[in-house]
Amino acid sequence: MGRIKKILFIISILFSTLSLAQYKIKGNVKDNLGKILNSASIILKDNNNKIIKFTYTDNVGDYIIQNEIEGTFTISVNSMGFEQKSVEIILENGITIKTLDFILNAKTTELKEIILETTRPITIEGDKIIFDAKSFAQGNEQVVEDLLKKIPGLNIDANGTIKVGNQEVEKVMIDGDDMFEKGYKILTKNMPVTPIDKVELLQNYSNNKHLKDIENSNKVALNLTLKEDAKRVWFGNMQLGFSLISENRYEVKSNLMNFGKKNKYYFLTNLNNLGYDAVGDINHLIRPYRSNEAGSLGDDQTVNNLLGLGSAHPNLKQKRVNFNNAEILSLNSIFTLSDKVKLKALGFLNTDENDYFRNSIQTFSVSNTTFTNSEDFVGRKTTITGFGKMDLTYDISKNKTLEYTGKFNKTNEKNRSDLLFNTDLLNERFSSNNQLFDQKIVFTNKFKDNKVFLISSRYINEKTPQNYSVNQFIFDDLFTDNANNTKQFSENQMQFAGVEAHLLDKKKNGDLLEVKVGNQLRFDNLNTRFELLQNENNLSFPNGYQNNLSYSTNDIYLSAKYRFKLKNFTLLTQADAHQLFNKLENINNQSNQNPFFLIPKVGLDWKIDGKNKILTSYSYNTTNAGILDVYSGFVQTGFRSFSKGLDEFNQLTSSSAILNYTYGSWGDKFFANTFILYSKNNDFFSNNSIITQNFSQSEKIIIKDREFLSLSSNIDRYFKPIKTNLKINLGATKTNFKNIVNNSNLREVKNFSADYGFELRSGFRGFFNYHIGSKWNYNEVETTIKNNFTDNMSFLDLSFMFSNKFNIQLQSERYFFGNLDNQNNKYYFLDLETRYVIKENKLTLSLSGNNLFNTETFRSYSISDINISKTEYRLQPRYVLLKMEYRF
Repeated sequence: MGRIKKILFIISILFSTLSLAQYKIKGNVKDNLGKILNSASIILKDNNNKIIKFTYTDNVGDYIIQNEIEGTFTISVNSMGFEQKSVEIILENGITIKTLDFILNAKTTELKEIILETTRPITIEGDKIIFDAKSFAQGNEQVVEDLLKKIPGLNIDANGTIKVGNQEVEKVMIDGDDMFEKGYKILTKNMPVTPIDKVELLQNYSNNKHLKDIENSNKVALNLTLKEDAKRVWFGNMQLGFSLISENRYEVKSNLMNFGKKNKYYFLTNLNNLGYDAVGDINHLIRPYRSNEAGSLGDDQTVNNLLGLGSAHPNLKQKRVNFNNAEILSLNSIFTLSDKVKLKALGFLNTDENDYFRNSIQTFSVSNTTFTNSEDFVGRKTTITGFGKMDLTYDISKNKTLEYTGKFNKTNEKNRSDLLFNTDLLNERFSSNNQLFDQKIVFTNKFKDNKVFLISSRYINEKTPQNYSVNQFIFDDLFTDNANNTKQFSENQMQFAGVEAHLLDKKKNGDLLEVKVGNQLRFDNLNTRFELLQNENNLSFPNGYQNNLSYSTNDIYLSAKYRFKLKNFTLLTQADAHQLFNKLENINNQSNQNPFFLIPKVGLDWKIDGKNKILTSYSYNTTNAGILDVYSGFVQTGFRSFSKGLDEFNQLTSSSAILNYTYGSWGDKFFANTFILYSKNNDFFSNNSIITQNFSQSEKIIIKDREFLSLSSNIDRYFKPIKTNLKINLGATKTNFKNIVNNSNLREVKNFSADYGFELRSGFRGFFNYHIGSKWNYNEVETTIKNNFTDNMSFLDLSFMFSNKFNIQLQSERYFFGNLDNQNNKYYFLDLETRYVIKENKLTLSLSGNNLFNTETFRSYSISDINISKTEYRLQPRYVLLKMEYRF
C-alpha cells in the first residue's frame, strides 16, 4: 500500500504543477439574433501579432482558453458569414479568470472564387467530432486499428476493444453503413488503412435513426469516411508471409471491397498460425448486447455452458500464448434494393486449432486442511463456427420503419487433453455443439416530431449439448463403485419469446417520458447424466448426480421513466413493475411461484459548465434466479469438481449507486474522467464447499450482505511543445463476501485490488515516434490470513520513419511478478518489424520478428481465499517472417 500512496502523491504533485499560474479566458459567442455559434474560432495573439493559443466554440457556443503568460493580448473571434471581432485583454496577477462574451454581426460578401487548402486535424460539428486521418497517421499504420490508436481520446486495449473514456463504442461504420455491430473487430483488425479519409466520432448516438434527439443517449459510435478514389471501385490487398528461421510459420490474408453509393461489399480472409486473433471475441459478432435500449428485446438471453476445458491464458498479448491454426472467411454485403429497402447480408466461417501447455502447483489451505496439487496439462481444441445473418430495413414512409434481423449460428468444438494430475495421467475428451436460431422484428413510428412508438418481437432457440469423459477414476472418496473411468452428458436448451411496446415522448422543455410494456417468456431444459464405468461397461448413474429439469419464467412488466430538464440539471425518476410466473419441474416434482416486485431508480445529471459534468444514479434491484441457480443434482464442471444449485425459487435484492465526474471535452488539452460504483447485495449466491485433494464439491447457498466498491479514473493531457499525449489510469476494487468451506463456520472473505499506470505517446511529424508506459497491479485477499502481491508491466515502442519507403518498428515489454522467486520473476520480450515500399500503393516487403529474446516459458502467480497458485505457460517461440503485400 505504501507504493500506492507514493504514486497518488506524485500524481497530486503533477496536477498541482499543471494547474499553476493558469490564466483562463472564457465566454460565449452568439449572433445578433441571439443564435448560438458553434465551431467559431477563438484566437489569442500577443503584441507582435503572433498566435499564442486558439480553440473553437462547442455546441452551446462556449469556449475556454488557458494561458500561462501574463501581459497584454488580443483575442479575435471568427465565424464564416460573420464579421470578425477583436478585443484587447490584459492578464495579470490577481485576476486569473476573464469572461468575454461576443456578439457577431452577419456580413454579406460576394464570392467569385474560393480555394481552401487548409485542413483542421479536428473539427467539431454538433455531436460529431471529425478527425482528419492523415493528420494523425505516422506512416507505419497497416490496418484501421493502427490508425485509431493514434487518435487522442480513443483507447484500444490489447484485444482490440475501442473505448471512449470508460465506454465502449457501439459500432464502427463505413460511410454510414454498419456491417458488424459489436463485432467491429473483424473490420478494424483487417481492413487496410489506406482508403480512410476521416474518422468521425458520433456522440449521443442512437442506433435507431428515429430516436435521434429524442432518447437520452450517451452512446458513442465511429464512422469511417473514405477517400473519393476508394468509392465505387473494387480494390483490396493480399499479404503472404512465411518464416525464415523457424518451421511452419505462415500468414495469408486478403481484403476485397467495393463501397458504392447503393451497394457495399467487404470480403476478407485470414489464415495464420502466428497466434494472431483476426476476429476478437466471436460472441460480440454472434450475440451483440445492448443494455436498456429501445428495440433491444432479448439481447440478454443466452444459454450458459456448464463446462469448458483448459483454455486459460496469462495476461499477455494474444500472439505470445495463442498456439493456433486459424482459417477465417467473411463475406459481407449491403444492397440498396430501392429508396425504401436495404438488405445487409453477413456470412462468416472460422476454423481453428488451439494448443494449450501449462504446468501449475496449487497449495490449498483451509482451516486444518492443507495439501498441494500439481497439474501438467497438454491440450488441443478444434473449433468450427459457421454464422449467417440478414438484416432487412424497410422505410414504409419518412417516419415509419420496419426492421427484420435473422441469424443462425452453429459452433462445433472438440477438446482432448493429457493431464498429469499429481501421479495420475488423465485423458480428457470433451465435445460441445452450440446451435442458435434467432429472429427479431422491430417496427418504429415517429408519429410526431417529438414522439416515437416502437413495437418489437423476438424468438430465440438455442441449445448446447456437451459430452465429457475421463479415462481415470479419482473419486474413491465419493463413490464405492469399482469404476475406472467416468462420463457425463449434458444439454442446456433455451427458448425465448417476447413482445414489447415502447413509447418515447420528448416535451418542448426538454423533459422525456418513456413508457414500456412487455411480456417475456423463457423455457429452459437442463438434462445431465453422470455415469461411472468399468472400461466400457456402465456400473451406475449415482443418485444426486443427475438432472432432468424444466424451468419456465413468464415476465409481464411495465416500466415508466420520466426525465426532468431543469436548466443545467436533469432529474431521472423510474419505476419498473414485474409480475413473474415461475414454474419448476424436476423429475417427478413440480412447483410454482408468482412473485410481484418493483424496481425503483433515481438519477441526477448536472452540467456545471462547459467543462465540468456530474452524473449520479441510485437503483434498488430484484433479480430472478436462472436455470443454473436452481438445479438440484451435482454436475461435473471439471476433472475434479462438481457443483449444484438450490433446487428452489428465489429472487435476490441489491442496491447500487453510481457517481461519474467528467472534466473537459474533445479538442481540449486536458481531459479527465472518474467513475465510482458502490453496490450492496442484501442477499447473494455463495457456496458451501467440500475441498479435498482429489475432488471438490460446491453447493449454492444464499448469504446476507455483500458489498462491492469500484473506482476508476483516467486522465488525458496533451503537451503541445513536445507533441506528446500523457494518459494516467487509476483503478481500485474492494469486495467482501462470505462462504463455507469444509464444514467451517460462515467465514468472511475480503478482496482488494488496485491498478495504476501511465503511458506517453508522441505525435511527431518527423522520422521518430515513441510510446512508453508502465502499469502496476496490486492484489490482496484476506480471510483468517492475508496474502498480497504486486506485479508490474512496462513497455517501450519505438518507430523510425527513415523515408516514405522504409520504416522500422520496435516493441519491447518487461514483466515483473512480486511473489515469484528471483530466477523467475522477470520476463523480457522484443518484437521487430521493418517495411520497405517497392512501389507506392502497390507492392511492399516487410520483415517481422516475434519474441526475439526467445523467452520460452512464462510464470504467473495468483491467490484466492482457498489457494495460492503458481502456473507456467509455454510461449510462441522466436520466429522471423518475410511478408509481401500487394495492393490492387
